[in-house]
Amino acid sequence: MTYITVSALSHVGVVRDHHEDSLVAGPWTLCATVTESPQTLVFPLGTPLVVAVADGLGGHPGGEVASALVARRLAQVGPFLDSQDRVREALGACHREVHAAAARDPALATMGTTVAGVVVTADLVLAFNVGDSRVYAAGPAGVHQLSTDDRPSGEDLPPGIVTQVLGGSDELAAVDPHLVTSPLSADTRYLICTDGLTDPVPAGVLDQALGQHQDGRAVFALWKAAVQAGGPDNITIALMRACT
Repeated sequence: MTYITVSALSHVGVVRDHHEDSLVAGPWTLCATVTESPQTLVFPLGTPLVVAVADGLGGHPGGEVASALVARRLAQVGPFLDSQDRVREALGACHREVHAAAARDPALATMGTTVAGVVVTADLVLAFNVGDSRVYAAGPAGVHQLSTDDRPSGEDLPPGIVTQVLGGSDELAAVDPHLVTSPLSADTRYLICTDGLTDPVPAGVLDQALGQHQDGRAVFALWKAAVQAGGPDNITIALMRACT
């Protein structure tokens, strides 16, 4: 029998005193909560399984509310996400729900969140994202990014500026998720993370950590690299793989 293992960690980082990241793995969610060490969950392969991170907009009210709302909604609908169309519809519904929650409470005005993740079916992995949280595939040919950053072009721009999120404005506009489908393979692991990892940590360090370690050890090595690089933002990491 084939299983899906998910190793995950979520941490506030070194600089921030407020945690706005959330994570979902199947029915399990972790919202604005620090884990002291990586947690590994095991799921039987069968019903679609969603693994995703959400990064509430820093400097905006209610970032942790928006990310938690999205993580919990994806946990509810995850078993039904068996196609690109259903994933797109689910993310659109999350977008509308975040916007509606902000509209009901002036204290949450313009709250928003990024999201990135994968849905695993019996034979496919569907990667998705909105914003600048990322999904990577790590296989025999190395590590490559599957997600598409919603960031403006320009080398002089500071990190953290995004062109698309779930919620995030007074006006409800359409959201256009990025979707990529690939075959499920036991030779490939999937790294899902917020920009608290990828902004301070060079791609070569990601390659090295994933090449040297498996599961929770790899997640810990990546978290340690982000902290040693200054830990300027919240750090949330999930590493998913199929095994027998």
